[in-house]
Amino acid sequence: MIITRRKLLLRTLFGTGAVGLRALATGLPLSFLMRPRQALADDTFRCGDKAKAQYLILSTSFAGDPVNANVPGTYDFADIPHAADPRVAPTPFNLGSQTVTGAQVWSTLPQWVLDRTCFFHHATLTNNHPNLPKVMRLMGATTKQEMLPSIAAKALAPCFGTVQTEPISLGAGEFLTFDGRGLPNLNPTGLRDVLTHPTGPLMRLQQLRDRSLDRIHTLLKQQGTLAQRAYLDNLVASRTQARSLSDSLLDALGGITTNDPEGQITAAVTLIRMKVSPVLVIHIPFGGDNHADPDLLRAEVPQTASGVAQIGSLMGTLQANNLQDQVTFAMYNVFGRTLIKKGTTGRDHWASHHTTVMIGKPIRPGVIGGLEPKAGDYYATPIDSKTGKGVPGGGDVSFGDTLGAMGKTLGAAVGVTSEVLDQNITQGKIVTAALA
Repeated sequence: MIITRRKLLLRTLFGTGAVGLRALATGLPLSFLMRPRQALADDTFRCGDKAKAQYLILSTSFAGDPVNANVPGTYDFADIPHAADPRVAPTPFNLGSQTVTGAQVWSTLPQWVLDRTCFFHHATLTNNHPNLPKVMRLMGATTKQEMLPSIAAKALAPCFGTVQTEPISLGAGEFLTFDGRGLPNLNPTGLRDVLTHPTGPLMRLQQLRDRSLDRIHTLLKQQGTLAQRAYLDNLVASRTQARSLSDSLLDALGGITTNDPEGQITAAVTLIRMKVSPVLVIHIPFGGDNHADPDLLRAEVPQTASGVAQIGSLMGTLQANNLQDQVTFAMYNVFGRTLIKKGTTGRDHWASHHTTVMIGKPIRPGVIGGLEPKAGDYYATPIDSKTGKGVPGGGDVSFGDTLGAMGKTLGAAVGVTSEVLDQNITQGKIVTAALA
């Protein structure tokens, strides 16, 4: 049998028998649709803590963008140069109750976003572009070589009842793995074309709703309990809701015109609304591989400005869809860049300092870790996990464990239990100071 690319994509996104679409159309959990006679109203399966679970949108890049160069922390040292451009001029702003100094563009984010933002200083322990998959495995600190996005997805999928457990890449590239197998990259425009096709699935949500409910009602009328029938009646979506959701999703997808970050953001939020996957991976450029970047104005400054604006756009899109409390955003790449080595003529690869940006309701605003002068540039410091402060020469999170600590902390933020994190990440510890 020949399976078209379109059918394969629909099966990947929504499962065999379009069970994901039926869940979307009816408002019922996948577990109930798949096993209506066995399902219970309080069935959390293997979910650790449903109340703490968050969808994760992760931005990452092979380029090793200079995200670390203009964030709070790097402005605390007079010998770290920044471009002579007002967009990266040292500017005080508040992260919650803490006043920090960073590039002016960071201060342009809405205050409610800044009040959920943490800048986590750490090392990635590599300066090689192709090692992004290794960094996603926390440089050997994960068991069975599983990637951090996949560890998170395995823990979160049961909490949300998503159609699939696997993370989805929407423009970051084909590097993700899950249980050792590679995952494809899905272009936003391709997603748009499949889902908005005149015979596509979103055009028939009401039909799917009515057909699915008729089948379940018949089954439960014959073999179900009163509790199961009441559960069905309480959760089921109306035909009006199904029609409204269909129109809303079609409008959102129709707005995708390219595969750039804005298209990726729209696609990621839409797939969350459709409960397809708990982890979506995108790429927001932040300066790229800028070895030669005269005055840092060719790439670093304009892409830092556009990158912050795209983060703001993502947070605004989440808020517009009432998802700002259910989705955490994070950005970490293969490595950071040198801070003083080349002045303002460009930045080289740097394994010893990087900054992960985390934004979400579970995040305590502030700066975790710090920098110390070493080897002609700046290293990430060890960290005190309780206070979050950088401790040169000390701290209970060593320099070599800062990447693992970042991974555990991000995992804890999105609702992965400490037991699961300790089982799957062998280095570092949760930095509780980064958690709300």
